[in-house]
Amino acid sequence: MLNASDKTLLKTVADLEGLPKGAYNIRKNGKLLSRQVTANINIESNADGSGIVVTIKPGTKNESVHIPVILSEAGLFDVVYNSFIIGEDADVTIIAGCGIHCGSKEQEGHAGIHEFRVGKKAKVTYVEKHYATGRGTGRRILNPTTKVFLEQGAKAEMELTQISGVDEANRLNEAELGPESLLLITERVLTDGEQKAVSTNNIVLQGEDCRANMISRSVMKGNSRQIFYATLTARNKCFGHIECDAIIMDNGSNETMPSLKAEHPDAELTHEASIGKIANDQLMKLMSLGLTYDQSVNRIIQGFLK
Repeated sequence: MLNASDKTLLKTVADLEGLPKGAYNIRKNGKLLSRQVTANINIESNADGSGIVVTIKPGTKNESVHIPVILSEAGLFDVVYNSFIIGEDADVTIIAGCGIHCGSKEQEGHAGIHEFRVGKKAKVTYVEKHYATGRGTGRRILNPTTKVFLEQGAKAEMELTQISGVDEANRLNEAELGPESLLLITERVLTDGEQKAVSTNNIVLQGEDCRANMISRSVMKGNSRQIFYATLTARNKCFGHIECDAIIMDNGSNETMPSLKAEHPDAELTHEASIGKIANDQLMKLMSLGLTYDQSVNRIIQGFLK
């Protein structure tokens, strides 16, 4: 069952007050806690028990799937491989995320590999949040991987957020786009203290007239470090864009490396990147309205990561 810490984690990473309506699969400490399917959305364990297979019937509209993971067992590193098969002309939302509550000196972690196969003219909105808390001193590790395959006219919108408390994160995003498909990725990462986060992104624009847009927002506080790699490879007439912005505070550091590879004469690829700090005029304006320095900084960071 869910204890108070479990409920806090679920609320933070999946906005759940309890068990959701519709389809869901909740995993706790490496084991299935609760599962529910619907007429249009089926969830079953994969053949080797290492994850789940979520199948969305063609034409399914206005339905959602919650698949959060929560960890609180000392020394556990949970690894899952989840597959999502979205039928043609479907339009669904998948809400994932992992929350860690660390109460000991032992590290805890999760590596979730999520593979999406999106059928013709289907749309999937994928929301993933990562968060860690607890008074323990063990390292909190989250290593997510997403693999996206878009068929003709398919669309995927992905919101990937690391809220706070994660000591080490290595994210890998891979995608292959079919004709007339669209991929939108928004990544938001906040690190503090001695934390480190690495994001590696490889997007292949394979089909004619496909489009991809990747946006990265990073904030580094304390002595934390973030590294961002993004490669767009265009193999047809298409459009791709990378936008990465970072705010450095205290003694934080950032390394950003966007890469564009055009392998077709009609490919159009662009990128823009900026690294800086919070502007003094922004702080002064908010403080003149009655906010303290810390409140002003937090307000600016929240707006930047929104």
